[in-house]
Amino acid sequence: MDNYTRFAPAALVYGLNALGVEGKHNLRDRSIIYGTSLLMTSAVVMPLKHIVKEERPDQSNRLSFPSGHTATAFASAQFMYREYKDVNFWLGISGYSFAVFTGVYRMLNDKHWFSDVVAGAGIGILSTEAAYWLYPKINKLFSGKNKNSSTTMMPFYQNKTVGIGLVKNF
Repeated sequence: MDNYTRFAPAALVYGLNALGVEGKHNLRDRSIIYGTSLLMTSAVVMPLKHIVKEERPDQSNRLSFPSGHTATAFASAQFMYREYKDVNFWLGISGYSFAVFTGVYRMLNDKHWFSDVVAGAGIGILSTEAAYWLYPKINKLFSGKNKNSSTTMMPFYQNKTVGIGLVKNF
């Protein structure tokens, strides 16, 4: 279940907008912000797991710290908060219930220690805050004033490596 609840707040943001409850940003802008947040979350979580090598409570592997599920869940909850806090405060904070559930569920299933979940929550929230801070700079990069400029983004997969390529012509 935690594979789904970690994305529930973000899904709610898109669903509510589709139902006419507008958030702070339009579809394009919010997608850039959320994508940036998830990229930063992964860029911190994945290397840390391999550097720290903390054993999971169920002893299945040594990739416990920090909790990636919890990091994603709190990144999504913070995203929902930032999009809806000015529209309806209670709606904005409702995403945190999914995030807390995800973290608790990971501990109940012996996949993470409490410290893993707390670290994941912090990473997720900070990644989303950084994404909102970076957004004006990213938006300026994509919508440059030069009419001859172009930007291309492409996902790639090569030799079991996943990434995103960015080409910007000025």
